[in-house]
Amino acid sequence: MPRQGILERIRRSLKRRQLDGILVTQPENRRYLSGYTARDHAINESAGVLLIPCEGEPYLLTDSRFYLQAEQEAAGFRVKLYPRGLFPLLHLLLKRLRIKRLAFESHYFLHSTSLTLAKLADSLTVELAPLTGFVEELRLAKDATELARIERAVLLNEAVFQEIYPTLRPGQTEKEVVLAIENGMRLKGAERPSFETIVASGPNAALPHAVPSDRPLAAGETIVIDMGLVLDGYCSDMTRTVVLGTPDDKTVALFRLVRKAQLAGLNSLRAGISGMAVDKIARGVIERAGLGERFGHGLGHGVGLNVHEGPSLNYRNRKPLGAGMVVTVEPGVYIPDWGGIRLENMAVIEEEGCRVLNRDTTFLDL
Repeated sequence: MPRQGILERIRRSLKRRQLDGILVTQPENRRYLSGYTARDHAINESAGVLLIPCEGEPYLLTDSRFYLQAEQEAAGFRVKLYPRGLFPLLHLLLKRLRIKRLAFESHYFLHSTSLTLAKLADSLTVELAPLTGFVEELRLAKDATELARIERAVLLNEAVFQEIYPTLRPGQTEKEVVLAIENGMRLKGAERPSFETIVASGPNAALPHAVPSDRPLAAGETIVIDMGLVLDGYCSDMTRTVVLGTPDDKTVALFRLVRKAQLAGLNSLRAGISGMAVDKIARGVIERAGLGERFGHGLGHGVGLNVHEGPSLNYRNRKPLGAGMVVTVEPGVYIPDWGGIRLENMAVIEEEGCRVLNRDTTFLDL
């Protein structure tokens, strides 16, 4: 950091659009461009904003709570404090930098904040240009440093799972297992979970995004464990479905079906294929078994600084995938009043295929 080459690409793109600068408010975009790691507690509580003009040095605008951290982390950015709020400082800088056409991240702006920005722009005769996915597009393909961080996050996540899995016993509640998993993450050095951990057992496992409850685990039923952590800012995401005791024939057959669909998806991944095509290949395995209606969500999603980012592996994404992108492949079958099975690994897309980052094989080859 800073990503000087990326900043230059942003400036060239802005110039092609005849824009004079951009406000970056999305926290992961802010970190990606500047190295500044402070987090927003909510969309209405910002730890800072980047102002990147087409000419001259870029700025990181923040308040006194984060000044020292910003100075230490945002190398290449000029840190400016706003003691009276962002907009008075922004008024001064836009005028000083002679910015007349300003882009902003419309997907990460409260409506009330955008109205305040519009009033400020009117007072300075500045034209606003809403952009969506502008920086995110640059984040799709990961460089070697990012890939190494993601892989470390994946392996640490697996280490936590492998420590907790042997301790599972009938009678434990879903909530108790979640607590053990998330405590294990922090004890092993993770920053935090990358999303709210899911532990769903028995009929609850038929809900893809079940909320962990006080329901006790029972022998013979499926238990979906969807977990991920953040390490060095980068996320991991893994799902394992396990059974305490010996699974019955129906469960074994469904495990094998879902694993077959996962392998079909992984084997089809390569640079140039669309996310829609990969989804169709994996989904076809489950559809041909007559259970297509029991697999309702997309096959996967990108992972990086966000646990859910581009590219998507679903019917809507017709764009070709590129080398260096990191995705999940996570087919599932969900049967009401019975349970569900989801198997999820992460992979790096390469020119001629993909590299699976996971090493854990628990219940994958039942």
